[in-house]
Amino acid sequence: MLTTKKVLVVDDSALMRRTLRGILAGSGAFEVVTARSGLDALEVLPLERPDVITLDVNMPDMDGLSCLAEIMKSQPTPVVMVSSLTERGALVTLEALALGAVDFVAKPGGTVSLNLADISAELVEKVARAAGARVRRSPGPASRPRPAPVPQPPVSTDVELVLVGSSTGGPGLLGDIIDQLPANFPAPVVVAQHLPASFTLALARRIGETAQVRVEEVTTPVPLEAGAVYIGHGDADVLVYRRTGTLMARSTPISDSHRWHPSVDRLVASARGVVAADRVIGVLLTGMGDDGAEEMAALRAEGGRTIAEAEETAVVWGMPGELVRRGGATVVLPADQVAAEVLAWAGCGTGPARRTAWRPEQSGQGAGAWR
Repeated sequence: MLTTKKVLVVDDSALMRRTLRGILAGSGAFEVVTARSGLDALEVLPLERPDVITLDVNMPDMDGLSCLAEIMKSQPTPVVMVSSLTERGALVTLEALALGAVDFVAKPGGTVSLNLADISAELVEKVARAAGARVRRSPGPASRPRPAPVPQPPVSTDVELVLVGSSTGGPGLLGDIIDQLPANFPAPVVVAQHLPASFTLALARRIGETAQVRVEEVTTPVPLEAGAVYIGHGDADVLVYRRTGTLMARSTPISDSHRWHPSVDRLVASARGVVAADRVIGVLLTGMGDDGAEEMAALRAEGGRTIAEAEETAVVWGMPGELVRRGGATVVLPADQVAAEVLAWAGCGTGPARRTAWRPEQSGQGAGAWR
């Protein structure tokens, strides 16, 4: 028997409340209650105790970000932001994701040209996914000041490339990880984060505000340099290739054979074709589905090193969990230990405490074991 989840829909527009209620209740998977403002939502929250909340960004009296911050303090609950795809909407939504929102959907109407069928399928899927997600609260740039530059000696390493894939729950986590890379990090980092095109430049700029390494979005062919992070353009795929011996990255139209974009599988496959596996580090973070699992498992089988985020910290343990199930994770680590492991492999640090590192090959059943 299907168990319905309770959803609190928060929006100052009566039309949007009716629309969202109709979509969610009509799916048969949700019981829906509504609130007409952020202040109203905070009063309803302890009474209804919803499994998940949809939260409008722009509301009078208390905007979505302020309401989200209060929710995370008083009664942490999975939240899906309802936002526009404008530049400002992207910036605000990324701030919400950093504050702990699980995901977002584009608001129909206004500047967003989505028909009802499109928004219905996306809304139901993302709210259902969020209802079972782990709430993750990131400190955000306001409490993560840029570290003071420290003179560092050159690093000698055989690592030529680091590949990172993430989806739901990833934007805030990426900032936390990249912040820990020193300015002299000895290899380029290429990131495939599932996001729309209007969000990836904002993400690169946001992360770059606190990072010691250079952070940029890939829209045109660009040579890959050590001490830099390259974020794939949204609604496209990012590929690695060589041009006259120089390692490059470029944005390319999406492949219909891949469901999520920028595609992690397609990124890793391109890198496997031009860089020796034992010179590549692959990192697979939180996200629904299995994007990246097949190609990162192949990378490890060829001698590469891979990290899967542990279930205990992943907002959604789909992508990294699938990598573990395929036996493709060299090590499985909580989110706060991922950067230390990358630094150790790249010759920049000692790595996390090994008592919390989980290495799948230590289990006779292939399910992994902690040590």
